[in-house]
Amino acid sequence: MLVPDAGASALSEEYFRSAHHLRAERVTHTLVLRGHAGGVLHLPLIVRPIEGTPYRDGISPYGFPGGSLDGLCEVPKLDVDWRSTELVSIFVRDRVQGPPCFAEPTARNEVFFVDPKLPLDIKEMHRRHQRRNDRLGFVSTVRPAREVSWEERQGFLEVYRQTMVRDRACVRYFFSNEYFEEVFASPVVWLATTRAPDGQVASSALVVRSDGLLHYYLGGTADAHLARSPAKNVFGAMIDLSRDLGLPLHLGGGLQHGDGLADFKRGFANASARVHTHEIVCEPGVYARLTEGQPSGSFFPAYRASRH
Repeated sequence: MLVPDAGASALSEEYFRSAHHLRAERVTHTLVLRGHAGGVLHLPLIVRPIEGTPYRDGISPYGFPGGSLDGLCEVPKLDVDWRSTELVSIFVRDRVQGPPCFAEPTARNEVFFVDPKLPLDIKEMHRRHQRRNDRLGFVSTVRPAREVSWEERQGFLEVYRQTMVRDRACVRYFFSNEYFEEVFASPVVWLATTRAPDGQVASSALVVRSDGLLHYYLGGTADAHLARSPAKNVFGAMIDLSRDLGLPLHLGGGLQHGDGLADFKRGFANASARVHTHEIVCEPGVYARLTEGQPSGSFFPAYRASRH
């Protein structure tokens, strides 16, 4: 059953299913799936028109939301009659840890963790750069996002957007001011900031708590300070927060397997795993027509690959 409730049925205190995140992501519906034993799975979804067609599809909000598993004794399989949703396909981003939404998920890229219960040996070059920046007068702080000053918040926005421009990120990652207002209003979000000796924000990151983990969510470094790698000090501050709260810190992964970003994060980590997704084709005939002539690949749904 697809409920047009802006995700209200899937609401949780976990950040990626919180009211703040679902509003920021403009979630439109909840997919409700009832199990044979009476349990229910609630999945927040963004339902979108498929351009140039009369059809729609669904996608989880950004991040690692998964769904709310209420009373389900076993992970559901995908042998479901999806036609009542009137969607062509559904792409589900699962939680990083814990039971998956559905059986037989697709393993995606490797992601890295700092587990405060395990020994941690940060890469020597990272530690050397952290110490150098400390000597030069760079200062790092971590504060609940709702308590940071307007100036510190603007500093984050500036370095984040500079980073997206520098990395030539797709338009999806240039979030609006309204999006960030929702993030900063959440009670389970922290801002880690490293300031340069002149007091300017050199690097900054948002950390969110969801499903038993801290997640490095969004962050960036100022163009002017890139050579000093102040993000390494920000990572140190996030690791300190992880230790203080006794929660593993999920650092995410790279843009592609084995790229420089993945290597950077691996240098801080003491554990790794893979993120998982679910690719659901609700209307096989329509899906086949929409993907006709499309090159094969891992992007789902394939008919949106050219627009990605």
